[in-house]
Amino acid sequence: MISVLRNWFQRYFSNEEAVVLFVVLVGSFAIILTTGGILGPVFVSVVLAFLMQGLVTLLTARGVPHMLSVSLVVTIFMSFLFALIFLLFPLVWGQVISLFGELPRMLEKGRALLQALPEEYPELVNEVQIESWIGMAGKELGSLGQWALSNSMSTITNIVSLLIYLILVPILVFFFLKDKDVITSWFSSMLPRQRGLMSKVWWEMDAQIANYIRGKAIEILVVGSASYAVFALMGLNYAILLGILVGLSVIIPYVGAAVVTVPVAMIGASQWGWTSEFFYLMMAYGIIQALDGNVLVPFLFSEVVNLHPVAIIVAVLFFGSIWGLWGVFFAIPLATLIQAVLNAWPRGNSSIGPPIEE
Repeated sequence: MISVLRNWFQRYFSNEEAVVLFVVLVGSFAIILTTGGILGPVFVSVVLAFLMQGLVTLLTARGVPHMLSVSLVVTIFMSFLFALIFLLFPLVWGQVISLFGELPRMLEKGRALLQALPEEYPELVNEVQIESWIGMAGKELGSLGQWALSNSMSTITNIVSLLIYLILVPILVFFFLKDKDVITSWFSSMLPRQRGLMSKVWWEMDAQIANYIRGKAIEILVVGSASYAVFALMGLNYAILLGILVGLSVIIPYVGAAVVTVPVAMIGASQWGWTSEFFYLMMAYGIIQALDGNVLVPFLFSEVVNLHPVAIIVAVLFFGSIWGLWGVFFAIPLATLIQAVLNAWPRGNSSIGPPIEE
C-alpha cells in the first residue's frame, strides 16, 4: 500500500511546479471560503474588471490613451449601474409589493382552478391528489413567508452592505483596470520563474472564462428582454418582474428554466384561468426557452464550454452550496478550471509547455 501511494505521489507531484500550483489552488480556495464575505467587494470588482478589460483593450488599440479608456469604460459602467438602481429597481420593487398584496386572491383562485380539474379530467386526477397538492403548496408558501420575514428583519444590514458595495466596487474596478499590469506583475513575481504548467492552464482558461462570463451576461440580457417583451405584448401582469426572473434563470443550467416556469404559470393561470391565453403564454415561454437552448447558447458558447451535463449539474450543486448565487454563476468556469488543471497536470515524464501552433 505504501509503495502504491509513493508511486502515485511521484507520478503526479514529482514536478516542483505541480506542487506550487497545488498549493496556490488550495490556498486560493481556502481564502475565498473563509473570507468570501469580508472580501466580497474585492472579488466582485475583480470579476467586473475582468469583464470590462476587453473594452479597455479595444479602445486602447484604436488609439485612445489608456487612462482615458479606463475612465470611459468606468463611466459607462457607473451609468448602467445607476440606471438599474434608480430606474429599474423601483419598478421591480413596486411589482413585488403588488404581487405580495394580490397573493391571497391568486392563491384562492388557483385553489378553485385545481379543485375543478377532477370534474373536467377525472381520468387524470382525483380529489385526493388535488387536496394533497394544495397542502404541499400551503407548506411551501408558509416556508416562503418565514423566509421573507427573516430577511426583512435584516433590511438595515442589507442596506449598509449595498452602500459599501456601491462605494467600494467602482473605486476598485477603476484601479484594477488602471493598474492591471502592475498588479499582475506583482503576482507573477511571487511565482516560480519556470511556470510552464501554470501558463498552460492560464492559456486554456483565459479566453474560456472571459468568453463565458461575457456570453452569460449577454444571454441574461437577451432572454430577459425577449421574455419581458412577449409578456408585455400579451398583457401579462408583472411582466417586468417575470422577465427579470426568466433572464436570471439562465444562470442555473437545466434547472433555472424549470423553476421559473412555476411563477410564470401561476400568474398566467391566476390572470386568465385555463383559457387559450394561458396556453398561448406557456407556448410562447416554451419557444423562448427552446430558442435559448438551441440557438443562443450554441452561438455564444460553442467554443467555450466542453463539459458533460452531469459535470455541470454537480458543479452547480457543489459551488452553489458553498457560495450561494455567486457559486452558481461561476460553477461552470470553476469546473472548466478544474478540467484545465487535470488536462495540464504532469503525469510521470510528460512534457509541459505551450501548445504547438499548427
